[in-house]
Amino acid sequence: MTAPLRETTPEPARSCRYGTADDFDMEEFWTGAAAFLGGTANVIMQLSLRPVAYGVMESPVESGRITVHPYKRLRTTLTYLAVALMGTDEDKRIYKKAVNGSHRPVHSGPASPVEYNAFDPKLQLWVAACLYWGIVDLEERLHGPMDPDTTAVFYRYASRLGTTLQVRPEMWPADRAAFDEYWTSELATKTIDPRTRAFFDDLIDLKMVARPLRIFAPVQRFFVVGLLPPHLRSEMRLTWTDRDERIMNALLRAIGAVHRRFPKPARLFPLNAYLWDMRRRHRLGTPLV
Repeated sequence: MTAPLRETTPEPARSCRYGTADDFDMEEFWTGAAAFLGGTANVIMQLSLRPVAYGVMESPVESGRITVHPYKRLRTTLTYLAVALMGTDEDKRIYKKAVNGSHRPVHSGPASPVEYNAFDPKLQLWVAACLYWGIVDLEERLHGPMDPDTTAVFYRYASRLGTTLQVRPEMWPADRAAFDEYWTSELATKTIDPRTRAFFDDLIDLKMVARPLRIFAPVQRFFVVGLLPPHLRSEMRLTWTDRDERIMNALLRAIGAVHRRFPKPARLFPLNAYLWDMRRRHRLGTPLV
């Protein structure tokens, strides 16, 4: 049994109902609200890898820039999550083609401080690892720890977070122990430079949305700081106390207790809505990303 992703208060583990990754029912497992709760913190984790950060900040694809089109970027990101984890093989083929089209021009130029290419599978592996880590962290905070069998089955299932794009199956660490080793060693190398930190601060403070909506920035900042791994919290020069941690855990447990009583369509929202929208857009021939 591997070490937990984050220390939590011990609770009864949720028992495993799945035999293999092929049997795994993501719709029964997933909490749609987690996409909103953990989204910005996960973006910071992903972009803590400098080539990923500069690929995003310097991207020539203006329609995909979060600072210019935040709602569109939210849609395309959550659609990718929904397609990768709940979509059919055909959904994944269709969306991969669309994402690849938007990624094609994203590569470093002569003036870039770091070298990057959006098709680099090593960069995509880090992004997929952040998505996996964030999903497990929030699911366990909302609903309690998973038993070891569920942990192992979902880990194998979650490899599609990377393999839906260019990550080769053999690149996904073989098991949770191998993942923990990869995550710990990679996370320790991450640094956040001033330019990237300023970009993150603008995201946290909702500078990219209409001014009236920025009233929610303090709430967003609380969740972002609380959901970042301590190393990245330190790199961002953010403070977090034991009291903050207790409040965060109590809030998430309360949200989880209410959320699990929702009917399935409400529990999966907005991820089910984005998957439906992707299929609708494909039928109508409108852009997917």
